[in-house]
Amino acid sequence: MEEVEKCQADELSKDPFDEYIRLGEPDKADKAYVWQTAVGLQDVDKLRPSDYLLNAAKENIDGIITIDDVKKRIDSYYQESARHLPEKTEEADKVSVHIAEILSEGSFIFSPAQYISIHRRLFTGVFSHAGKIRDYNISKKEWVLDGASVIYGGALELRETLDYDFRNEQEFSYANLPMSKIIKHLARFISQLWQIHIFCEGNTRTTAVFVLKYLRSMGFNVTNDVFAKNAWYFRNSLVRANYRDVKNGIYEDLSYLEVFLRNLLLDEKNELTFHGHILVSGCG
Repeated sequence: MEEVEKCQADELSKDPFDEYIRLGEPDKADKAYVWQTAVGLQDVDKLRPSDYLLNAAKENIDGIITIDDVKKRIDSYYQESARHLPEKTEEADKVSVHIAEILSEGSFIFSPAQYISIHRRLFTGVFSHAGKIRDYNISKKEWVLDGASVIYGGALELRETLDYDFRNEQEFSYANLPMSKIIKHLARFISQLWQIHIFCEGNTRTTAVFVLKYLRSMGFNVTNDVFAKNAWYFRNSLVRANYRDVKNGIYEDLSYLEVFLRNLLLDEKNELTFHGHILVSGCG
């Protein structure tokens, strides 16, 4: 019995796209990285796509069907009245397809409109508020903060804050900077962009997709599994970068996000883990 359970656990943890990447056929490997990232990013909300989606993704990688065909299959799959899968599985499947579609495209414009458009495209058919700026204030209890919450952008200033951050980034010059300073600056920009939390839901996945497109537009090669296999770490690093409690000697800490970016951009192999709640463990 234990052996059966172990085999089932191993099967669940196995990456369905690793084989394509190991075989090294360029076109298939590129598609596999896209799907690996699309599926892996669902872990920011602890979602897991269905086997049906994974099998359709493999057919896309093999050149049997297009991404548009995958979208049509998934839409049809969930329109069937007899389908009784969890609602969150439907979200994971549809958003995975949308991420794969966006990451497969070469077009990109660095602008607030592009950021909002990515959210709309990711969550159309999933959230009624896809692409809409939230109009209420929020807080979220965070595991990594032992139940405390980041202070997110106020509802009345969200668009102005977004425009301000984009304008500052557009005016910043990366010329002649060493990679260490580039990574520090990128970490600051990404953390501030996420902290606004301009949407009701789906902010982390939107930020991740936007960042990947932005980094590609800057010439960085980001075809690796860092986002795919460390989405939960990525989200927690953003949380930690935006939390402070001065009374108790705790300040914003970008180091976790910087380490993530070093692995992503420099192919370093730093350990990406949080050992227990950050505040409890005294890493503040």
